[in-house]
Order: sequence, then structure tokens, then C-alpha cells
Amino acid sequence: MAELVTIRCLSDNYAYLVHGGGQTVLIDAPEAAPILAELKARGWSLDEILLTHHHADHIQAVPEIVAATGARVTGNAEDAARLPRLDRAVRPDESFDLCGEQATVIDVPGHTVGHVAYHLPQAGLVFTADSLMALGCGRLFEGTPAQMWNSLSRLNALPGETVVCSGHDYCAGNGAFALSVDGDNGDLRQRLEDTKAGRRPCSPATLEDERRTNPFLRAPQLAASLGMKGARDAEVFARLRRMKDEFRG
Repeated sequence: MAELVTIRCLSDNYAYLVHGGGQTVLIDAPEAAPILAELKARGWSLDEILLTHHHADHIQAVPEIVAATGARVTGNAEDAARLPRLDRAVRPDESFDLCGEQATVIDVPGHTVGHVAYHLPQAGLVFTADSLMALGCGRLFEGTPAQMWNSLSRLNALPGETVVCSGHDYCAGNGAFALSVDGDNGDLRQRLEDTKAGRRPCSPATLEDERRTNPFLRAPQLAASLGMKGARDAEVFARLRRMKDEFRG
């Protein structure tokens, strides 16, 4: 079974190491020092870096890490012009060998139009970066609300026990917003209490956790309380995303 290591980088980024099948893989490269330190502490050599999207806080450490480890770089062929040089260009719905199993590329536009996620079904992991996030979702810098809703729906179709590894620790802000629109949700309140007490991390969390507590996945259930009964799910999501953008709680 693959081993997962979460690494905090910069002020609020997450990077992840997956170790299994005689291979070590890094998902996103926000900051070199903590990643290289973790590799050294565990005695692991890095084989590959998977990139989810082109934003600097996910790719800026690639040159330094490649220079130190010789790792090859994998990313979305359809966004290659905005990524560091790719040794392996993959496309949505493509599968490839990773850590002794087949990983699948999932198209998740919205935050950016070239954003992808990586699903390792045998390990029960999905790396979603700034698409589906703990208690939230990424801002729509390039894509449309409909694109992001479709992306979240695609991820939501994975098995509930899948562990969602997102790109940032935005738990305080996301949790406060979630309470503002779904305050009667006992699962949400319990999750926030458990995180505050140190009984569980906010991220990673299972997809089932997100289904029960993430307002963006719960758009259909929140429609009536938003005065949108009968509206399409994507329209309810769009309203929630606008509300989050304007939220100052």
C-alpha cells in the first residue's frame, strides 16, 4: 500500500509525497526546502513530480527540486505552455503507471482552465489541489461556475472513502463560510470542533467527509435555504461561489 506524506509549504500550501511500488512521487512543488528535507529525513529518492496547474505557488520549486533529485516532471499536455518543461505530458482521462498502480488524470477546470487532478484508485487517493478543497473549492480565476460545478461533480463521483488531498490550508475561512450558509449541519460543526481540538486534520479528509460538510458539494441541499428551490445545481453553486468571494466573516 502506498504511503502518503503531507508537507506544509509557504504560508498555507500543501505538497504531498506518495511512496510505493519502489517509487516516490511529489504532487506539486510550492517550496523546495521542506520537500527536500522530508525526502532526506525518510531516505527517499524522488522519481517524479506531478503538477496540477500552472500557478506559481504550485510549480515555482520545480527547477530546484529537479536539480537536487533528477526527478522527471509530469503535467497536463493541454496546458504545457504554462508549466515547467514536461518530461511526460498526460491528458485528461489518460492513465499511467505510478507507485505500482494505475493513476488517472481527471479534468477539473474552473480555478484554471488547464487544472487536472490525479486519482490513485488502489491507494484511495485523489490530488485535487485548488479544485475541490477541504470545506471549499478554489476561486474561479479562469473558468466558469458551470465548469467548476462539473469538475466538482466529476470528483464527487469517486468512492466516498477516497482521501481528498487539496492544495491549501484554508480551513478557518472555509469553515467560517460553511457555518454561515449551513449552520445547522451537525457533521460540519463536529468536523470543525475536531480540527480545532487537534483530533483530526482539516486536510486530507475523505470524500464522504466533504460530501457531508463542504457547502459547494452540498449545493443541491442548500438551494431552498438560499431561496433557490427548483434552480439548477450549477446555479446554486454559482450563488455560493459569489457569496464566498464576498464573505468577510
